[in-house]
Amino acid sequence: QLQLDESGGGQVQPGGTLTLSCVVSGATLRDYSIGWFHQAPGKEREGVSCISRFGGQINYADSVKGRFTISRDTAKNTVYLQMNSLEPDDTGVYYCLPTVLRGDTYCIAHPDASWGRGTQVTVSS
Repeated sequence: QLQLDESGGGQVQPGGTLTLSCVVSGATLRDYSIGWFHQAPGKEREGVSCISRFGGQINYADSVKGRFTISRDTAKNTVYLQMNSLEPDDTGVYYCLPTVLRGDTYCIAHPDASWGRGTQVTVSS
């Protein structure tokens, strides 16, 4: 059974850095494109970044381009999201999920995927 476990969140000051991890079990990274999604307080989830299942395509939302970097380690079956220059608007819960990449910007949650618990990121001074 496919399971994704997010970790690495925390509280940082504006301008700070965090790296999130998404450990995939029950499948390999070559089976699914994986994306990171952000849900700010009181708002709907939105795709932040995603990487295709063979790693050949990476998408970023305009709001994080140049600040966030997605990567993966196939040996560890883990996808990372390095978040630099964090801003208060980056606050929220971050989830990883099997994803469909659209164009060069959009990450769409796979319709059959189930959301996990996510990891909380708080950017505040």
